[in-house]
Order: sequence, then C-alpha cells, then structure tokens
Amino acid sequence: MTMINNTPQWQSLQSHLDLDLVEKNIAELFHNKQRFEDLSFEFEQLLLDFSKQKLTKDTLKKLIQLAHAVELPSQIHNLLTGKLVNTTENRPALHSALRMQESETLILAGENINQNIQTELKIMQAMIERITQGHWRGFSGKPITDIVNLGVGGSDLGPLLVCEALDEFKVNYANPVSVHFASTMDGSQVSSLFEKLNPETTLFVLVSKSFTTIDTLSNAASAKAWLMNHCQDERIINKQHFIGISTNEKKMAEWGIHRDHQLKLWDWVGGRFSLWSTVGLTIALKIGMGNFRQLLDGANALDKHFGQAELSNNLPVLFGLVGIWNANFLGISAQAILPYDARLKYFPSYLTQLEMESNGKSVTHAAEKIEYDTCPVLWGEVGPNAQHAFYQLLHQGTRKVACDFIAPVKRFAIAESEHDKALQEQHALTLANCFAQSRALMLGSQIESSQCEPSKFESSHQFYPGNQPSTTILLKELNPFSLGQLIALYEHKVFVMAAIWGINPFDQWGVELGKVMAKETLTAIKSETEINQFDGSTNGLMNYVKQQA
Repeated sequence: MTMINNTPQWQSLQSHLDLDLVEKNIAELFHNKQRFEDLSFEFEQLLLDFSKQKLTKDTLKKLIQLAHAVELPSQIHNLLTGKLVNTTENRPALHSALRMQESETLILAGENINQNIQTELKIMQAMIERITQGHWRGFSGKPITDIVNLGVGGSDLGPLLVCEALDEFKVNYANPVSVHFASTMDGSQVSSLFEKLNPETTLFVLVSKSFTTIDTLSNAASAKAWLMNHCQDERIINKQHFIGISTNEKKMAEWGIHRDHQLKLWDWVGGRFSLWSTVGLTIALKIGMGNFRQLLDGANALDKHFGQAELSNNLPVLFGLVGIWNANFLGISAQAILPYDARLKYFPSYLTQLEMESNGKSVTHAAEKIEYDTCPVLWGEVGPNAQHAFYQLLHQGTRKVACDFIAPVKRFAIAESEHDKALQEQHALTLANCFAQSRALMLGSQIESSQCEPSKFESSHQFYPGNQPSTTILLKELNPFSLGQLIALYEHKVFVMAAIWGINPFDQWGVELGKVMAKETLTAIKSETEINQFDGSTNGLMNYVKQQA
C-alpha cells in the first residue's frame, strides 16, 4: 500500500509550499484584502477563521485533493453508518449514534441501535427524577444530596468539562443535588470528598467501560469502606449508594451494583467519546435532561454537516486538513488550546486525551511503520491566565506552535445595572485580548514597523519573530447546543487527520501496556523480599520505597 506521503497529492502540496509559501510570512498574505472572507467558514453556532494560518485558498484546494486521494467522503460515511472503522478491535465507532434524535434509525447487525440508546436515556432520566425529587434515599432514609462521579479518562474528563462549562444552566431542583468528580488513583480526591460529604446522603456513580479499570475500582472500594463505617449492611450500601455504568453487566453485578441501578454502554463507544451516553448522567443531573438533549442535538447537527457538506465547506474536514498542513508540511509539532472563557477551563485537558490518545500512533491500519509525523503534542489553559504564563514561549521562544483561540461572541446580557455594565466590559476586554494575542503572534515586531525596522532589532530582548499560526473559533454564545457542536467539531477533526494519516484513532494499546506492567510492579512492591527482577532504576526506586515504609 502506498504511504500517503508518496502520493502525487502530497508531493503537490510540498511543491506548493516550496514555491509559493516557504519564504513568506503570514502577515504578507494579508495583501489579499479578501483573505478573511476567503478563509473563514461558518456553520450555525460556529465560525472558524483560518486566515491567520500560513496557507492560501490554493493550499486548501490541494489539501482537499489529498482528502479525495484517501477517499475521505467514503471514510466519513463508513464512520457515521457503523462500518468497522476500528480495525484492530473489529468494531464500529458510533459515538455519533449516541446523539441521534429519537425519530432516527441506525441499523447495526440487524438491530435499530437507537432504540437501545433511547431506552437507556429514559432509564437514566427516571433515575434523575428519583434523585432530584428526593425519592432516592440513603441507608438512613435521608434524600440523596451529593453525587460523586468515579471515572478516569473520558469517563471523568468529558462530564467534568461539560458540567463546568454549563454551570449557569444548572437546575434548581426541589431536592438540591451537587455533583463532584474523583479520578486519581492515589485516593487524594476521594479522601478530600469524604471529609466534607455526608455518607448518609452521598451516591457514587462508577463509570468504567470494562468495569476492570483499577483507578476507578480503587476509588470505589474506598468509597464503600467509607460508607460501611457508618452502615454495616453491605446489601443496602450497594443498592442505595452506587450506580454503575459499563458494558460489563456481569462485573457490575459481581461488584454489588443492583441490577436496577446499572446503565448500559456498548463496545462501539470509546471512553473518550462517551459523554453523550449514560456516562453523561452527572451532566444531565446538573443541567437537566432538556439541556442534556440540547447538548446532544448540537452535536447531532454537526454530525449531519460532517456527513453531508461538500469538503470545501465542511468545518471538521477543513479543520483537520489545516492540522495536517501544520504537522506534516510546516513541521509544527505542538498545539496550544486557548479558550478565552473560564467556563471552558477543562477543555484543553479534554482535548489532550481526545487527540493524543486517538492519534498518537506510529503504524497504519495495515501495521506498516509510518514515515511521517502524526499527532502534535497538545496543551493549553484559559487564555487570559496563559498570557501570564506560557505565552512568553509563544511570542519569543524557538519553537513553532499552532494555536486555537476559542471564545463566545456573547457572554452577558445587554448592560442595565452598573453590575451588568461591569461584566459586559470584562467580556469586551477578554475578546480584545483574544484578538490582540492572535494578531501579535502573527505579526510580531511588524506591529511596530511604522516606527522602526524590525530586522534591525532581531537580537533585541524586545524583538518578537511573529509568524506563529493560529485558528480562531467563535461561538455565538456558550450554551448546551453550541458546546455540543464545538466538542463534535474536534471529534471529527481528529477522525479527518487519522484518515489522512491512515491510522486507527479508536484504539489505545499504549494505554493498555502500562496497566499490564503495573500489575507486575504492584505484586513486587507488596512483597517482603528485595526486588531485583526489573531494570536497575525500577528495582532501585521500589527498594527505596520499601526501605522507607
């Protein structure tokens, strides 16, 4: 099979860079007065501006030709219709099915899987109603007041992201309920929660696709021990204080989760894509099922756009192709995620898993070693905070970094009171900083070119090279529907990049390796004998720990 980098389309892009762009900086490309209009694209709640990227309309045309070379439209169709796109595990990747509307149909193995999805959502809704109406009670008969989500990876990052981002949409129930999250294996998060929560009124949600995840089960075991300090009836504790969400009904039952308190997942849902399913229980508890459905509807609308729009006007496709351009032609191996809204503070963390766990691969579907770079390293922070931290590297460091600036256009209502006016002014200040930073990264010291010749100051401590590429993503406002579209945009971007690279974005064997090795080291570190069966460093570290015990 021909590697993508050996195709005529790839070679055409390389020639285009060498002949037309390599000697130019991004600022020069704005001699085209129509550049923003040519390189910004809109769909419903989203606007994507690629005009501060080092590319032209011709670049996008050639990238689309590259997409056709790998038959991207067919690959998108296969993804959305349930074909076996997860080739190493021989199954579909149907997270898009989780956000279908009730009237839609998708047949998989002769079965309309949307009926099963909707059934689980209705079971979840009934659980939420019991909890929020005060009918779900703990071992002492008091109504549940606190829900703790125990998960790791996507089972934690997805719900945590959405609950934080949509905090202002939380529902004031007759029986007030607060949601909390604990994911770390070391127990520090759960122990902190134990200090402030009431065991009589706390309900734990165990989220594990396989129900074998050691991080989650360790926290769950600690939670059960905490509860049983106050009630020794394990049957009541299991039934009244735990909900399980998994593909593995047998394991849930063996652990003690009551059958009526189990919610189902399917093996065609990857953990990092699972917030749309019953894994979103904590989301729906916080913002209500109506708003949760709006989140699903936003993603569903983006799914339809992804599946139906021409490649030349398809936001996830263009977003992914720009990522390919930066990573493989401009040699940019780092990506910063910079939301200019504190409600999105967990979005960078969410995307680090989504992109790097999906596309951190070095072999193709055919298990051939790849000859080109794949996923860049992602990191990020809320933009205004990051300005006082790592923007120094972005502006004056030696590395090229591609940046995604993300901001809502509207934040607060039209000002009426002095308080409202102050908040509106803060939002204007935030947007001003967002646009100023992307402009400064692009222009560098050219901003001051009317007063001085930047080339004369290239050795100066106050010289800014500029020419750092960025994409700006604007949401009309941040609400459940637009957040659904934003998350789905990045999900499909990841798939587009994987399709071009010829890799499987739906497995994560690298994650599994560490889990297997941890079993060996755990056995050794708990033994009473000196450890000498591993490498010198591991032996030395573990023996040191044993000596200090």
